[in-house]
Amino acid sequence: MPSGSGHKLIGVIVGKGMASKIVAAAKAAGAHGGTIIHGRGTAPRSIYETILGIDYEPEKELVLVSVEASLADKVLAAVTETGNLDKPGKGIGFVLDLAKVYGVAHLGSMV
Repeated sequence: MPSGSGHKLIGVIVGKGMASKIVAAAKAAGAHGGTIIHGRGTAPRSIYETILGIDYEPEKELVLVSVEASLADKVLAAVTETGNLDKPGKGIGFVLDLAKVYGVAHLGSMV
C-alpha cells in the first residue's frame, strides 16, 4: 500500500567524497538511510574560480534521503551543518514533498 503524504525527500548535492558524511549525519538525525548517486556539475569553470574563488571540481555526489515529514527540518539542519551548505561553493540542499512512497512497509507504524 502506498504512503507518502507524510514523507519528504531531502536532496543534497555536494562535492565528491562528502556523500558518506552527509548520509551519516542524516542517519544520526533520524533518517533510516540514503542513496548516493555520482554525477558531474555543469556550471562554467569561471563561476567557481572567478566569482566564488574556489577550485573547479565538477565531480559531484547527490544524496537522496526519504524521511517522515516530522523529521525533515532536523535532518536538513544536520546535513547542512555537516556539509557546510551555508557557505558558498559547498553544495545545496533541498526538500520535496512526496505524494506516494512504496517500499517502506518494513517500517511498520512509522509509515
